[in-house]
Parts: sequence; C-alpha cells; structure tokens
Amino acid sequence: MARGKLRIYLGAAPGVGKTYAMLSEAHRRVERGTDCVVAFVEHHGRQRTEVMLHGLEEIARKELNYRDATFSEMDVDAVLARRPQVALVDELPHTNIPGSRNTKRWQDVEELLAAGIDVITTVNIQHLESLGDVVESITGIRQQETVPDEVVRRADQIELVDMSPEALRRRMAHGNIYKPDKVDAALSNYFRPGNLTALRELALLWVADRVDEYLNQYRSEHRVSTIWGSRERIVVGLTGGPEGRTLIRRAARLAEKGAGGEVLAVYVSSSDGLTSASPKELAVQRTLAEDLGGTFHQVVGDDVPAALLDFARGVNATQIVLGVSRRRSWQYIFGPGVGATVARDSGPDLDVHLITHDEAGKGRGLPVARGARLGRSRVIWGWLAGIGGPALLTLLLTHVDANLGLTNDMLLFLTLTVAAALLGGLLPALASAAFGSMLLNWYFTPPVHRITIADPKNILALVIFVAVAVSVASVVDLAARRTHQAARLRAESEILSYLAGNVLRGETSLEALLERVRETFAMESAALLERASDATPWTCAGRAGLGARIERPEDADVDVPVGDHMALALSGRVLPAEDRRVLAAFAAQAAVVLDRQRLQEEADRAKVLAEGNRMRTALLAAVSHDLRTPLAGIKASVTSLRSDDVAWSQEDQAELLAGIEEGCDRLDHLVGNLLDMSRLQTGTVAPLIREIDVDEVVPMALAGVPEDSVELDIPETLPMVYVDKGLLERVVANVVENAVKYSPAEEPVLVCASALGDRVEVRVLDRGPGVPDDAKERIFEPFQRYGDAPRGNGVGLGLAVARGFAEAMDGTLHAEDTPGGGLTMVLSLPVAADHSPIASDDLPASVTS
Repeated sequence: MARGKLRIYLGAAPGVGKTYAMLSEAHRRVERGTDCVVAFVEHHGRQRTEVMLHGLEEIARKELNYRDATFSEMDVDAVLARRPQVALVDELPHTNIPGSRNTKRWQDVEELLAAGIDVITTVNIQHLESLGDVVESITGIRQQETVPDEVVRRADQIELVDMSPEALRRRMAHGNIYKPDKVDAALSNYFRPGNLTALRELALLWVADRVDEYLNQYRSEHRVSTIWGSRERIVVGLTGGPEGRTLIRRAARLAEKGAGGEVLAVYVSSSDGLTSASPKELAVQRTLAEDLGGTFHQVVGDDVPAALLDFARGVNATQIVLGVSRRRSWQYIFGPGVGATVARDSGPDLDVHLITHDEAGKGRGLPVARGARLGRSRVIWGWLAGIGGPALLTLLLTHVDANLGLTNDMLLFLTLTVAAALLGGLLPALASAAFGSMLLNWYFTPPVHRITIADPKNILALVIFVAVAVSVASVVDLAARRTHQAARLRAESEILSYLAGNVLRGETSLEALLERVRETFAMESAALLERASDATPWTCAGRAGLGARIERPEDADVDVPVGDHMALALSGRVLPAEDRRVLAAFAAQAAVVLDRQRLQEEADRAKVLAEGNRMRTALLAAVSHDLRTPLAGIKASVTSLRSDDVAWSQEDQAELLAGIEEGCDRLDHLVGNLLDMSRLQTGTVAPLIREIDVDEVVPMALAGVPEDSVELDIPETLPMVYVDKGLLERVVANVVENAVKYSPAEEPVLVCASALGDRVEVRVLDRGPGVPDDAKERIFEPFQRYGDAPRGNGVGLGLAVARGFAEAMDGTLHAEDTPGGGLTMVLSLPVAADHSPIASDDLPASVTS
C-alpha cells in the first residue's frame, strides 16, 4: 500500500489563516470530486472559519472523560474505517488527552499516512522542536506542545501562510482571533509587533531552507552542473593576506543588497605540508566572516582557480569576490594569476568581482610555509627555459647572420641557464648547462657540426661556461631553498606564537585546537587519544573533522606521542618529516588544553562543594534560633502539663496543648522548607508533571493562613496547566504565607489568575510595605528576610523554595510592584492543552477564604 501524502500549512503565529487556507483547499478538492473529510478541525469560535466547515463531511469526534470533564479528540479508528482520500487534521503539535490512542496528534497523522490516506494539516513555526529555545528567547514563553522537525520536513508539500504583523494585529483588534476580553492582554504581550516580526522571519527562513533542500536534491538527482541563481551566494576567495578582511566586508555589503544573501569565505590550501598562509591572519578572517553572518571553509587543492570554481559550483554560488593580485608587473611572466584564470573559466552563470585593495601590486613577499620544494608549474617552466630556451636560441642564431662571436653566444646561453635555475631549481639549470654546452660546441665552435674543437682557447671557454653555469645554478638554487626555509621558519614561528598566546590566555578549547591542527596541515581529521595504562584500550578525548574515526594511533596516517599514554593522531595523508616539529608543539598544547579543561571541571566541582559548605554554614547560623524557639515553647508547655504542683483547668490544658500543636506545625514547616531547599541544591527534585486545574490546587494551598486573610479570583474557565500538583501547592502556599505575613490585617491578600497565550499567570497581591527594585531578586535567595521581619517566623527559605519548585516545573516566579503600594508575586505556568474544563454555571467565579 502506497503511503499517503502530507501537506502542511505553516504559519508564523496564531490567527494568520492556516485553518482557513486548509478548509479552502478542501472545498477546491471536493469540487474536483476528491473524497475529502474533516477528521478534526478546531475553529476556536471564529465565525469565518466555522462557515468554511459548511459543506464538508465531518467525522464524529471521540469523547473522553478526564478529571471529571469531557473532552473531544480525533477518532483515528473512525477515520481509518471511513478511508477517505484526504483527511483534514488541524493543530499537528496537539497533545491528546490521556487515554487517547496516541500521545501526540502527529502520531495519529502518521497512522493515517501509513494507511494510504492523504493528510492536510496545520502548524505554527513556534511549535517546531528545534526552535523552542529561540522562540522562548523572543516571546518569553516556552512552548509545551511541539512537533519533531523531521515530521514536518518529511512533508510532501509545505505552504507558508504569511501575514504582516500590522495586518495580524488589526485582525486581533477586530476580534477575529481571540475573544474581546483577551484582546488587550494578547496585543500587549505575545502579539507585540517585535515578537510577530521575529516569528515571521523565523518562518520565512525555515521555509527558505526547506526550499533550498528541495533545490539541491533536484540538482543532484538530475545532475545539473550549471548554476541557478535562485539565491545570492557569494564566495570570497582568501589568500591569507591582509586584503582578506577588505574582501569579506565587500562581499557582506553585496549580500545585503539581495534578500537572503549568503557569504562563504574560502581558503584553498595546498596538499604539500603546511598551509601557505598565516594561521593568525586566517583566524582573524574566520572570526570576521562569522561575525558578519557568513561561514568559513577550507578546501585542499594544488590548482587554486580550479578548486575555487569547483567549490563555488558545488554550493550553487552566483558570485565570486577576489582581490586584485599582489603580484608586481614582472611576476606575471609566471602566469596570468588566480583572478584572471577564475574570471576566464567562470562561465556566463558566475559573476567574478575583482576588488582593489591597499596591498595590490606591492608584491607577494616571501612564500610563507611552502617548504623547500617548488611548485609544479615553476618546475615545468624551469625545464622549458633550460631545454627549450637553448634550442630556440640556437635556431635564432643560426638563421640570423648576426655574427656575435662565441663569447656573446656563451653569455646568451648562460642567461638561459640562470633563468632555468630561478624558475625550476638546480636540476633544470644543470640540464640547461649541459645542453647549452653541446649546442655551443656543435653549432658555434669551429669546426662546426663536429664534436671536435680546433682551437684550445675555445675548449677553455666551454669549460668556463659549464663551470660558471653550474656555479650560478647552485647559488640560485641554494638561495631559493634558503628563502623557502626562512618562510617555513616564519610560518612555524607564527604558529608557535599563536599557541603560546592561547596558553597564556587559556582561550582555545580542545576541539578548536584540533580543528586548527587539521586545517593547518590540511588533514581530514584529527583526534587526541589517551589510555590509563599499556593494558587498557585507547579512548578519544577529543576529535575534529569529518574523516574516518581514529580508534588507535596505529590506524592514523600520522601519530605523535605525548608522554606514555597519550597521542595526537591525524588521518588524510602522510606528512613530511619537517612538519613533525610543529605537529609536536600542537600535540603538547593539546595535552595542556585537556589538562586545563579537566582542572577547570574539578574547580567547578570544588566551587559547588564550597557553595554547599557555605549553604550549610548559613543554615546552621539561621536555624540556631529559629528551631530552638518553637522547641522551647513545646518543652515549656509539656513541662507545665506534667507538673504536679499546679492543678490546670480544662481551659488551661487546652491552651497549652494548642501551643504545643502550633509549635509542632512551625517546626514541621521549617523542616519541610529545609528539606525542600536541600533537594533543590542537590538537583534531586523530580516533578511528576500532569494536567492540573489551577482552581483545584490554589484553595488547597491556603490551609496554613488565617481565615478571611485571602480573597480568591480564579476563573473556572482557565485552561489546564502542565505541572506537578504537590509542587504547585507548595509554591502557592509559600508565596501566600509570605504575602499574608507582610500585608496589613485589614487588607486581605488577593490571589487571581488569567490565561495569557500559552501560559497561565497566578498573581498574589498584597498591600504591605513593598520591596525596592534593587532588592526584588535578592528576596528569592536562601536565608533572606526583608526589612524588620522578626526572627522565629522562618529561616528565609519560603520564596527561594517557591522559585526553585516553579522553575523545576518549567514555570517562572518574579516580583512586581502592586499599583497603589505593596508587592505582587507573578507565577507563570505552562498551559497543558487548548481545551478548558467545562465550567458549571452555578459555581461562583471567585470565593473568599
């Protein structure tokens, strides 16, 4: 049976019209003769959406009883039995009521798809699992109902339902989304213009990335090699020189001109030995590219223009930004340069920008860290100059009657030998000297066209020519080698300086250092391996790169031991011996970084222990009086009751027993708070999260306060919250007891609650002295009493425990000023579902306790 197809309407916020668009699509399909049914659609009282349900077949919902209330959910069995071609299922991230077939609605949808039924559904961008933290940072609300990104990504079609923030707020103000009593609160909180703009951007970017995936998949399947300029991608070619910063900034400005522009900075390193750029400068350019919103990449290739073009075409880039060459004019005899070659071979679908900069035409300087070997192109040019040059010169001199004389002919041939030495090194120069001496003997030394030489002076001249040619070639080659050795030492010194600076600053993590090793030596992967002893297996302390995983040093292409039981292992290629000195420095630095990380972890653990000791010391200081006070009262009452000297009346005995009970209650409260704080400090609080009604829990939390001291205003229609019932009761009890303690006797404390988006807020308002702004956070610290609160009324843990329990349930607790004077505690709790308990008309909306 073929799997059904999934179509998703994705919105940036509630009310943009996802359900309306889904129902409109259903009407279009029904008109075309498609068997389409409504499996579950929630119109939320919106008249225009409700009207769209007319004319569509609806499958009866399944009624479920939970906590003395009735809820309706999608009847999956009924939909499967009906087997329509298309089923409409609203609110994909919804959490089903306990007792349903599946926990989540997206799991219901998976069953329908597996049965071959096409499904059309809706989801908001804030409900995607991967964006939970981002959405919380924007809106301040943690989404409890989420759907895995993979479920949405697997959809066959994703259609964005978009609306500007201004239009959505107008729709909200007109009452088309929420009921009028919730409009003002929604507009001033979740539906603020900034929130809506950020959520809209998230939705647009997420859909754009999804479209990008489709495009790349299509290009790969159809083997499309040409560039499609669907999105501006700008590749910046870096050489490691100082001009790279200018190029990155210019590319960022180009990207800003087009919507969704992307910058990719690329450095092409050679495959022989150390990379040919300053690691310090490359690190600066990497940071700059990432700060400007781009990415940094390093690829390996001996042909820089070809590697750069391959990378650009691989990422479907539309533009390449290169700097004008730093070569001097005479250096162009070695080739046209990277910029000219890339511009020539880029083709019509890839634009190339050559950017001027301050370093243009100033010379490339010493080739940093290239090793003693010359490049392949220079060696080829050296052989051409050493062999082809004398041949062309001979052809020219024999066909032109110049009669320059043997001395001048030798000087011309010597010039070609020097050129061969400059270009290709010693071997092309020696070959040029030998080949040139043979040509001089055969064509220009009497008797010509014969090996013999008539004049002994000419023999001496040829010997001097060969000796001078070999000497000059040797000197030139030695100078070139010394230059490259100096460049290597310069590169090594920069690397070692970089490592030393990181040691002093303690900045680099182990993974970052291994990534630096991999990039510096152009390897596929790098890993730091360690073991406890020679008999134990190797374990990986850290790794970088995407190459094969290295389990043992023997499996690596290069390994450098660090002590007896640690080794730095690299895979990709075998490094020359001269690179191992710098690699050993990296290995030693990696060991230092690992030790530093472990020392830091130990220091963090010691800090936790020190904090625990400080807490215990504060605890002993705080309870030295607070526990003794109720104990003293209990002991005094018990002693009085046991005394034979006094005949206590029944009223006196009842009063003494009441005092004992009150002292025991205070002790129980103190010990309970101490135990709760201990659980919070040790991280052993494990909430049992369930769907709870706020109006059931709050009245139970008021047992410890005097009658008529608290007024409740908890609507019956509030949505259920997703919390631990016991912890919520403790939080409300501690907050209310604290408010009653500071509020005047004639002013009752008000406890009210309201729904706000995906949260329910419980507010506890008192008319006490209030708290200054700079002390509002300090009152939530352990062992804190504000103002002149008398000792013996607690150890200052109530609010600290309350906040700890609230955060353990994914809630928040903070303090605000009460208008007119006093303090308001705001407890924010996550909503469990979109359903609200059915309210009874004969129950009051508020009660007084």
